[in-house]
Amino acid sequence: MRPVARLFFIAALGLLGSGAQAASVPSYDIVIRNGRVIDGTGSPGYSADVAIKDGRIAAIGALGRVDARQVIDARGMVVTPGFIDMLDQSGHTLLVDGHAPSKIFQGVTTLFTGEGESVAPLNDTILKEEGGHTQPAWQTLDGYFRQLQGQGIAVNLGTYVGAATAREMVIGYGDRKPTPGELKQMQAIVADAMRDGAFGVSTALQYPPATYSTTPELIALAQTAASYGGIYATHMRSEGDAEMAALDEVFEIARTAHVPVEIFHLKVAGHRNWGSMPKVIAKIDAARAEGLDIRADTYAYTAWGNDLASFIPPWAHAGGTADLLARLKDPQTRARIEQDMRTPSGAWSNDWLEVPGPHAVEITSVQDPSLKALEGRRLEDVARSWHEAPIDALLDLLIRDHAATDVAVFGMSQPDVTLALRQPWVSICDDAAAQAPTGPLGQGHPHPRAYAAFSRIITEYVRKDHALTLAEAIHKMTALPAQRMGLTQRGVIRKGMWADIAVFDPAQLRAPATFEEPKQLAQGMDYVLVNGVPVIAKGKMTPALPGKVLRGPGFREGGHPSSQRTAVP
Repeated sequence: MRPVARLFFIAALGLLGSGAQAASVPSYDIVIRNGRVIDGTGSPGYSADVAIKDGRIAAIGALGRVDARQVIDARGMVVTPGFIDMLDQSGHTLLVDGHAPSKIFQGVTTLFTGEGESVAPLNDTILKEEGGHTQPAWQTLDGYFRQLQGQGIAVNLGTYVGAATAREMVIGYGDRKPTPGELKQMQAIVADAMRDGAFGVSTALQYPPATYSTTPELIALAQTAASYGGIYATHMRSEGDAEMAALDEVFEIARTAHVPVEIFHLKVAGHRNWGSMPKVIAKIDAARAEGLDIRADTYAYTAWGNDLASFIPPWAHAGGTADLLARLKDPQTRARIEQDMRTPSGAWSNDWLEVPGPHAVEITSVQDPSLKALEGRRLEDVARSWHEAPIDALLDLLIRDHAATDVAVFGMSQPDVTLALRQPWVSICDDAAAQAPTGPLGQGHPHPRAYAAFSRIITEYVRKDHALTLAEAIHKMTALPAQRMGLTQRGVIRKGMWADIAVFDPAQLRAPATFEEPKQLAQGMDYVLVNGVPVIAKGKMTPALPGKVLRGPGFREGGHPSSQRTAVP
């Protein structure tokens, strides 16, 4: 070959090689560069790039030259899985505003809702009690899921089916046991919901009509959920004076129904019980050593949130809200209610005797517009302004607000809260609906956990108190809850997983929401991605609604079992 021809040939080979190399450069939707990956497993972290394509994590490592539509520089920041809220209350609010600002600004990307009562299924008995003026577009859980996905959501959402919901649909709001036939109907409701995609059955046993449920009834419903691979999640019958007996009931249900258990918002309630958390933990550890699959979650505040009506003994709730109000208005029955509230009893969880006093009860939201000025005030202050004894102010407020008042109750000790948080089987929740500082979701004076529970874990318990390492905290908010809920493709930064990701500087994270000024969004999340799409970008909310409805292990689509416990687009 002539020298000149050889030069052209070599040059041509070089061009071809360059083109072949260019063609082999990977192409991604997003590449997150230069971050410290804390992957959710508990590992302290490592430096790596993370590439995302088609909603999933496509590559991790020193990626070098790649083609990407968007590059996020995470230098000086951590890259973690999106946080998972183990007890959410957003079943209805996501239909009002699917962006869920209070959640995503904390890095929360997945919610599990349905504490005791679930947004579906529904029937006329429930609709009448709730007093709604519009007919929902669904009756089944599947119908609700389709409605929600059709409207669009910024977060992923899964739900339990409420045991109380099944009870209400079959026997209403009365204080009685179901007949054998009625119990079978309740089991059928749970079974239908599990096939629609519920992750298990849940209870909230301090609230009527759930309070009227017997242990055998709960075992039957838990067995049904377990037969579809579901779990039993519970707000126990007592978190105060009778907590040890309540734990025994939890263990009996787990043992007899052969079902994993999640204890909602583990706490020791009531000033007389402060310091008892070591006994509670020892009892749970013993059950776990026996082989029972018991775990729990916490929002790590010393105040819980509740209905003011929960201060009323269970018998007075029988029949529903209208009957409760009638009893409160009847002088003789009201006197009996007040006497029961003042009398120690192991038969029910008596919040009136467990709280330190009326100064420990803050009004967080009211339904009656004429009472809006009470929001953010303490019961002690309301009683003083009404020239009443605090117990009378409580009862009168229930009457005036149609038993719809919510409160925050300062009834826990910080050492108990911290000790619960540190347990390796405890994950994180906020026990709150999605909120926004303004607009339709900005009503009321909420518990600050709605805006700050997850961010506060890092600002208070990692940075300030050193109760957890950052890797431990991330694990409790990601892989640990994902494992409990069977989310095999979420909760960890790993190739092939759905790209639910938070990018932030832990030193810059802020949780400004307080009991005095709760409606303040968390600060410091630079990017939050849900299924590979930013819902927070450069610290600002985007208009994207990439969230998915999550279906549980018993989901049947077209009559066939779902292959895995992951999202169904």
